Amino acid sequence: MEYIIEAEGIEKSFGKLKVLKGVSMKVARSEVVSIMGASGAGKTTLLQILGTLSTPDAGSLAIDNVNVLGLGGKMLSLFRNTKIGFVFQFHHLLPEFTAVENVMIPAMISGRSARTAKSEAEALLGELGLSGRAGHKPSELSGGEQQRVAIARALINHPAVMFADEPSGNLDSETKKDLHELFFRLRDRLGQTIVIVTHDPELASLCDRSLFMKDGRFVSPE
Repeated sequence: MEYIIEAEGIEKSFGKLKVLKGVSMKVARSEVVSIMGASGAGKTTLLQILGTLSTPDAGSLAIDNVNVLGLGGKMLSLFRNTKIGFVFQFHHLLPEFTAVENVMIPAMISGRSARTAKSEAEALLGELGLSGRAGHKPSELSGGEQQRVAIARALINHPAVMFADEPSGNLDSETKKDLHELFFRLRDRLGQTIVIVTHDPELASLCDRSLFMKDGRFVSPE
């Protein structure tokens, strides 16, 4: 089995508070995994470390066969831009740019021309059912549409893995259901590996595996 994520013995403290206490996990290519647990269990801290946004105090981490903890500076930024996609509860779209322009930004940062980036962004938005909304700014889009734009932005560089932190937390039940189904279409059509932090048992039940965190460790669900 080919693993996209291999994390071993991840520890993280903030001052005297130990948030992660030797967390280990492996995620296979094209697998959709959810991480659940109460607030303060360490889920988001782990996601930030897996996504290279934070560095652990101890442990090892390989993503797509690269020892990411050995990367620094520009190499780490390049790896993050090309290999990792992020979707957050608050979509963080830039309000002054249109949907297609928001999606283009990571592609242009990675060195693609504006023409190529726009073509790829328009194609992605089309796949996500947003062809008619590409020229609209975030304030002109619904919450569900904004989140799909954020997903397109996360996918534009064909990442090895996409991390989602409470991606449907602000959506109504119908829009939430559509978004959940979208994650699995992405896996089926693109072979996308997805790790999702969620409090939503419905979303977790759809995933290939659900991991439960308590007090900085993975535990069996109660």
